[in-house]
Amino acid sequence: MILDRFRLDGRVAVVTGANRGIGQAFAVALAQAGADVAMLGRTEPAATTEAVEKAGRRALWLPGDIATVDHDGAIGRVVSEFGRVDVLVNNAGIIRRAPAADTTAADWREVIGVDLDAVFHLSQAAGRVMLRQGRGSIVNVASMLSFQGGIRVPAYAAAKHGVVGLTKALANEWAGLGVNVNAIAPGYIATDNTAALRADESRNAAILERIPAGRWGSPDDLAGTVVFLASDAARYLHGTVIPVDGGWLAR
Repeated sequence: MILDRFRLDGRVAVVTGANRGIGQAFAVALAQAGADVAMLGRTEPAATTEAVEKAGRRALWLPGDIATVDHDGAIGRVVSEFGRVDVLVNNAGIIRRAPAADTTAADWREVIGVDLDAVFHLSQAAGRVMLRQGRGSIVNVASMLSFQGGIRVPAYAAAKHGVVGLTKALANEWAGLGVNVNAIAPGYIATDNTAALRADESRNAAILERIPAGRWGSPDDLAGTVVFLASDAARYLHGTVIPVDGGWLAR
């Protein structure tokens, strides 16, 4: 049955930044599809853990900053606790807004470290496990700024372009070895990262005017896509970036 291919029963997922927003929606959706979920982040995801367990799945918090944590050690703990790693969702990200001429070296390094470097190191650590298993799925979170330059966010735009390149590079190496690597590019989603844009009356109006759907997205609008990419329904999908944007790019 086709719907059975979307099930994740018996699988183990790792989600970064699952405390709230998009990451929380991802973790809960994966659990509802049948996966046990490990969550890597600095803040204990108590509400997400409760929702995962309510769905009848096991939850595990891996405390740590994704930019500085021992990535191999974190993935190793998941294997020790749950026996395997089938899905990695590289969701956690930060943004720093300033004109390019005023962007500090510290802000540049912090954004690249979280939004790109950590994506590679976690993918590498989880990928080693998946390659040994002969199967697995990595879902990276890209952005509309993987396609565009944005305004006053040079480090973020550079990192998100890099995420797309990394997604394709890993897919080229691992597709034939049973590991799917793809990305979701969220459109303008109502989260903490976009709070400043929504609070700016003129920017908010300009953004809404361009979105054919006529509204900001919600984290739950991305849930079906992450389950699809983590599942056997996407087994022949490699190196793809799926925009979930209310039609933004089509405009």
